[in-house]
Amino acid sequence: MRIATFNVQHGLGPDGRVDNDRLAQAVAALDADVVGLQEVDRGQSRSGGADQAALCAAAMGAVDHRFRPALAGPFRYPGVRRRARRADRPGAPGYGIALLSRFPVLSWHSVLLPPATPWVWGRVQLGTDEPRVALAARVDAPSGPVTVVCTHLSVYRFSAVGRAAGIARRAVGYRRGAPGERQAEHQVDYLRRRLVGLPRPLVLLGDFNLRGSVPADRTGWRPLGIGDTFPRHDPRFQIDHVLLDDDTGIRADAAAGVPGPAAVGRVVDTGVSDHRALVVDVAF
Repeated sequence: MRIATFNVQHGLGPDGRVDNDRLAQAVAALDADVVGLQEVDRGQSRSGGADQAALCAAAMGAVDHRFRPALAGPFRYPGVRRRARRADRPGAPGYGIALLSRFPVLSWHSVLLPPATPWVWGRVQLGTDEPRVALAARVDAPSGPVTVVCTHLSVYRFSAVGRAAGIARRAVGYRRGAPGERQAEHQVDYLRRRLVGLPRPLVLLGDFNLRGSVPADRTGWRPLGIGDTFPRHDPRFQIDHVLLDDDTGIRADAAAGVPGPAAVGRVVDTGVSDHRALVVDVAF
């Protein structure tokens, strides 16, 4: 079973253009059975109003897919866009994540992640942190059901503030954090707790905005792919990850497709986005 994660940057290419056909073909070329995508547009003017998740799903031959917006409405207009709700109108404009699967999906589950800065009434953004979500699919793989969870964590970093300012910020909904600490660290801890009740084996993948071994260290889960993924043109660090929570002795070797070291993956330059894709072949 091949699993991939790819932050698509709404299909933006190195030529500064969004080409949805190019994006769809880049996703299809990964030849993955399950793909998690981040920074996906639906109904946004900057990407031609396309449903990018649906286009990519069709290109790769997916039999099931789901788009989960983190932001609803036109992305570029503050005050009009808002934090997505659990039940938004199907097909409404949005920006978020997606899971695409060549195998049937038995069930879906979504998680709203806590933001570092408040959104008053879900619409007025007081700080710089964007809403974040996670999307889980129970995939009916040939070797048995597997839970795959896609997410895109925060880039927000806490800064030092005075005592009075800190009290005022918390009064309106800002979260507490040590100077230099990343909200993504809180979010990965939150996700680990929220995913406890989902069936195993469970694969958590996405753009964590956390470098190196930090996500694996904080969750205690096994990394299935290691390789620098960002920035695409000259990757210097890994912020895109595929983690496994299981005790069945899963084996992975994305390069050769045979059993091998558990932390081997293949980083792919698709020619699209500012990230490289991370691909892992897993055998149960």
